[in-house]
Amino acid sequence: MIRARFPAALAALALSLPLSLAPALAVQPNEVLKDPALEARARQISEGLRCLVCQNQSIDDSDAPLAKDLRLLVRDRLKEGDSNGQVVDYVVARYGEFVLLRPVFGWHTLLLWLSPLLAVGLGAFGIWRLSRRRAPKAAGLSAAEEAEVEALLKER
Repeated sequence: MIRARFPAALAALALSLPLSLAPALAVQPNEVLKDPALEARARQISEGLRCLVCQNQSIDDSDAPLAKDLRLLVRDRLKEGDSNGQVVDYVVARYGEFVLLRPVFGWHTLLLWLSPLLAVGLGAFGIWRLSRRRAPKAAGLSAAEEAEVEALLKER
């Protein structure tokens, strides 16, 4: 009886695995634009915008109400004729640079971009300093100490 269920369970698992690997998009059918070119642009913009509620997902991947509002905002701006850059600039002006999944490279984000290099550099410097350390040289024995060692060895 158990053997009869195993192939069916294995087949169900094999069929469901590709579905679990597909991207989970939260875009609802009523949000999709009728113009495929505008929809493609909206998806391209949305993949670079962070959900401010989830913070680790794009607005296309998030089910949060704010993410839906942002998706609709992006599509509305595109329908009004804005370019991709104008849409992103509008959203950044409204919500701040935190809304970008990929921060811009500028003077105000220089530390953010350079901190991994600084960490690697400091680690390499620390390893170099540790490798340069030498074990302290053993100081030579004085004549009195050598005589004492000889006396101890003779007693054995």
